[in-house]
Amino acid sequence: MPCRSVVLIPRTPSGSAQSRGYTLHTSPIVQRASMNIRFTNRLARPLLCGVAFMLAVTAYPVSAQVVSVKDPWVRSTVPRQKATAAYMEITAGRASRLLEVSSPVAGVAEIHEMRMEKDVMRMRAIAALELSAGQPVTLEPGGYHLMLMDLKVQIKDGDKVPITLVFELRNGSRETAQITAVARPPQPASSHGAGHGKSHSH
Repeated sequence: MPCRSVVLIPRTPSGSAQSRGYTLHTSPIVQRASMNIRFTNRLARPLLCGVAFMLAVTAYPVSAQVVSVKDPWVRSTVPRQKATAAYMEITAGRASRLLEVSSPVAGVAEIHEMRMEKDVMRMRAIAALELSAGQPVTLEPGGYHLMLMDLKVQIKDGDKVPITLVFELRNGSRETAQITAVARPPQPASSHGAGHGKSHSH
């Protein structure tokens, strides 16, 4: 913009009013430019707010998916059966552990493991299931599983059972995953769920 577009002109005395300083006079070019700037600012304000929001999201992103859960399923039950088990494959994106489990169909839900001790298969509840980054952990009959006890309803073949999993990362933060396990009939060779419905000891 030419420097002569803005001119500072000394004020002259007028009547009884005496003043000192300068009066700012702008040319039509400058006035139009000023209007364009104000108009541009009005348009730019929402854009800048949007950019600021995106930058905030980028700076503080929602944490990446902690785990992936594959093929979750739960054993269907018979009338008056009070416990069953849920199985799945869990792969952690970062080192973490499965800390809590719950389901609206069960009064109590726990993480369990079964292992052979002195030629006897024993089952016990564990405080947490450790998950190494990138290493799938299979919850299956005869191994790790989720016990759903004090069942509120019968779980029939094909029913979809909601289960909430809570994972804890190494830094102490927690992430929650909502999954749906499809009910399947128990295999004839195993009576894991039915056995837990009759008695439960460790």
